[in-house]
Amino acid sequence: MKFNKTRNKVLGAIFIFIIVVAFFFAPTGYYLEVPGTAEDTSQFVKVNGKQDKKKGNLLLTTVGIVSGTPFTLLKSLGNNFETIYSQQDLMGDENSQDYFNVQKYYMQSAQNNAIQAAYSKADKPFTKKYLGVYVMDIMSNSKFKQKLQIGDTITAINGYHFNSANQFINYVRKQDKHSTVKIDYLRDGKKKSASGGLVKLASTKRFGLGITLTDNTEAKGNPPTKINAGDIGGPSAGLMFTLQVYSQVANKDLKAGRTIAGTGTISPDGTVGPIGGIEKKVYAASEEGATIFFAPDDPVTKEIKKYEPGYVNNYHLALRAAKKLHMKMKIVPVKNLNDAINYLEKTK
Repeated sequence: MKFNKTRNKVLGAIFIFIIVVAFFFAPTGYYLEVPGTAEDTSQFVKVNGKQDKKKGNLLLTTVGIVSGTPFTLLKSLGNNFETIYSQQDLMGDENSQDYFNVQKYYMQSAQNNAIQAAYSKADKPFTKKYLGVYVMDIMSNSKFKQKLQIGDTITAINGYHFNSANQFINYVRKQDKHSTVKIDYLRDGKKKSASGGLVKLASTKRFGLGITLTDNTEAKGNPPTKINAGDIGGPSAGLMFTLQVYSQVANKDLKAGRTIAGTGTISPDGTVGPIGGIEKKVYAASEEGATIFFAPDDPVTKEIKKYEPGYVNNYHLALRAAKKLHMKMKIVPVKNLNDAINYLEKTK
């Protein structure tokens, strides 16, 4: 009897231990978007092989994506700076590796756009090299489903090299729907090739490879600029990278000893676009002592209001976050690169 009681106590303790471990560590299929970091862009950018040594900081800001456990999900309830997402909401139909491959492409594209916008503003020469079409998604019925991966760059089809995604699409359209095509592509810098047939494209009468694609380009300036963001992904560092590159190639001291943070996509023409998770980025910037935060002042059009009646633009979301944090950091609205540069030059 004593043995049975002891055994039951041990089993009960083990059961409680398992429950506790599951509560703190078990995956749930949900994710938390949380404040990330605020990183000095000068550590990632080299112009003519040199980093910016001027006093002050131009900080890019990030969000963190962490796997939710029962404990962290419960703990996040009521927290204004943590948001719960299902895997479907966060990644769509992509697996985690495909999702991060796409984020890596967005960062590469942001860097290229930053170089073009900065060199154009500084009136410095640059060239744009076309690398091919970047594979963003692959249809389930595609003959290349098991051959291509999201993140591959197609460089040629049937030996034909093209200079834009439209040229590639037009070439494929001219092929017989029963034909087999050979594609050359790059994966992690290595040349590969594959062959396969065409498939009917959804909601059309056309046939194609069954992939979603976009242009993959590389911008190079004179003097040369290299940006290496490491594991940071996504397009939202575009504005801050542009400010960093511009300050170096134009030899302008935009920082003037200040800690300046911000976020926003950048187009080659300098247009600043909205991003997600701006409240978390305001939080990250405040933790690093930023006194200025650039927020995209994206227009709220009738079309946006039609599909998302409660939409609030980035600038006003950032203002709300700053108010909740009771911070003195100045939230500055920007529609384009000139807005940010003009503000920094006028407030030195």
